[in-house]
Amino acid sequence: MGSYTVGDDLVDTKAPSGPVEDRWDKRRFGAKLVNPANRRKHRVIVVGTGLAGGSAGATLAEQGYHVIQFCYQDSPRRAHSVAAQGGINAAKNYRNDGDSIYRLFYDTVKGGDFRSRESNVYRLAQVSVEIIDQCVAQGVPFAREYGGLLDNRSFGGVQVSRTFYARGQTGQQLLLGAYQALERQIDAGNIEMHPRTEMLDLIVVDGRARGIVARDLITGEISTYLADAVVLASGGYGNTFYLSTNAKGSNATAIWRAHKRGAHFANPCYTQIHPTCIPRSGEHQSKLTLMSESLRNDGRIWVPKKKGDTRSPEQIPEDERDYYLERVYPSYGNLVPRDVASRAAKNVCDEGRGVGPGGLGVYLDFADAIKRMGRDKVAEKYGNLFEMYERITAEDPYQVPMRIYPAIHYTMGGLWVDYDLQSTIPGMFVIGEANFSDHGANRLGASALMQGLADGYFVLPATINDYLARGGFDQVSPDDPVVTATVGEVQDRIKRLLAVDGDRTVDSFHRELGMLVWDECGMSRNAEGLRKALKRIPELREEFWQRVKVPGTGFELNQSLEKANRVADFLELAELMCLDALHREESCGGHFREESQTDDGEAKRDDDRFSYVAAWEYTGVGEPPVLHKENLDFEYVHPTLRSYA
Repeated sequence: MGSYTVGDDLVDTKAPSGPVEDRWDKRRFGAKLVNPANRRKHRVIVVGTGLAGGSAGATLAEQGYHVIQFCYQDSPRRAHSVAAQGGINAAKNYRNDGDSIYRLFYDTVKGGDFRSRESNVYRLAQVSVEIIDQCVAQGVPFAREYGGLLDNRSFGGVQVSRTFYARGQTGQQLLLGAYQALERQIDAGNIEMHPRTEMLDLIVVDGRARGIVARDLITGEISTYLADAVVLASGGYGNTFYLSTNAKGSNATAIWRAHKRGAHFANPCYTQIHPTCIPRSGEHQSKLTLMSESLRNDGRIWVPKKKGDTRSPEQIPEDERDYYLERVYPSYGNLVPRDVASRAAKNVCDEGRGVGPGGLGVYLDFADAIKRMGRDKVAEKYGNLFEMYERITAEDPYQVPMRIYPAIHYTMGGLWVDYDLQSTIPGMFVIGEANFSDHGANRLGASALMQGLADGYFVLPATINDYLARGGFDQVSPDDPVVTATVGEVQDRIKRLLAVDGDRTVDSFHRELGMLVWDECGMSRNAEGLRKALKRIPELREEFWQRVKVPGTGFELNQSLEKANRVADFLELAELMCLDALHREESCGGHFREESQTDDGEAKRDDDRFSYVAAWEYTGVGEPPVLHKENLDFEYVHPTLRSYA
């Protein structure tokens, strides 16, 4: 699939006009409402129980809707949101250091390298203030200052302290808040929870999303669930790369199967490389571990000045160290955005100045912070992160610097949604990391939790009301020909996977695909490498369907079958990612094309040609997809050279 066709431009018809600060209020007031008695008549499916899905399910049930919710984990609280460590942004300006809703809006648009919608981002900044109040009311134990106010710290890409945190486990604590709200509604009978159940397809009847087909991961039973609307909150597709910071179960099946039913997929090449991950230790590894970006507040990043310097860090004197982020970006220093910090780390390692095994690492050093604040204060802020690092590496970061290297962490691409968070399939809403919505070409740290909770607690509950209030929901029977046909396709796919009985494991295909996509569509990309990947991926996919070995049956707990289903989707999605990267002949945020860079090696955008969202329409495996462009207009934050010097 090295080719595509261009279709009609895509227009977000739900986005309000007028002053940006009034647009969300205008949209909410213009939306139709469902009265409380009528809400009980509506069924809404929510796929996923992370921060976006958990908050959405709890809020919709609290409003009175009957929610049918799914997670493939054994409990909703095991969603991958627990892994978010550093914090959540909000424009509270508790530090009185110049923050505001407008500054958060500005920083996020700039941080996304001017590839996000102004209307969405401003709404996100507005709602951020409400999120903190909501979570405090739920009992989330945010860190506090001595005087009792909630504490803040800085994150990359900003010059103010706006990140609220709970030590190094913010995601876990926020998820527990949403989980408690969810469990309250489960106990009240308003949420019908299905754990260990995975969505395998979307049911579209008369052009509307009306349900899903799901598999019970314990018994293998295939079932249909029908509703008036479907909400996907299933996370991102970072595990396409095999090695990532995502949990091994994180996958793209829900959004990819919805894409194949008609939902456009936007900006798939926009994947985020996180600069602060523990380097890989060998070929045996199956995932990578994130160290919170909050560590860059007090840790200083450096490498030896000399190439091939293999001395231990304490033997390298200060004048022989290169604190390269502080040198190149003096205004932001170690707090440059993730894409900038990641490329800088790759560059010094490519120069031969990397540290650790294979020279694929840089130092994150807390010696100055310990000297300045004392060990106890550092432990108070980062202790659980230091403990986690020591458990994994057997190195004490209080005594020696951490070693870090960039890794795949988050995906800014996802299913295209309008201002109401509705996809191109009416009745299917997509929230959190599963949509492409608010981050442009690069996500600023502490913004994922903000977006997930904004979508789930505040945005979706207002906009889905409008869709449901407009009615016209005829009863859909489980015997409807569309429903039975969709179930049949799911069953045939499982039978086909089990019937191959080949000689290669699912993991071997996944690892090969991941390395290929990392090498050719990772931190640095070029046309030659992308064409190489586009040639190899279809070959690998064909080989998968001829040689994959899936032991067991479909009528039992079968993790090999689970993986095979997901890797089959990765093998299709990876091709679209590379095509999207090839067609976008500019460097932008986390997407760095070697052919498009400034004289000093920074990303070089081409606003005249590429100031748009690339939304891809599915036409069949191996068939040229259709590219629809949603043009981006900037009235308030005008695109400029993105400088952090």
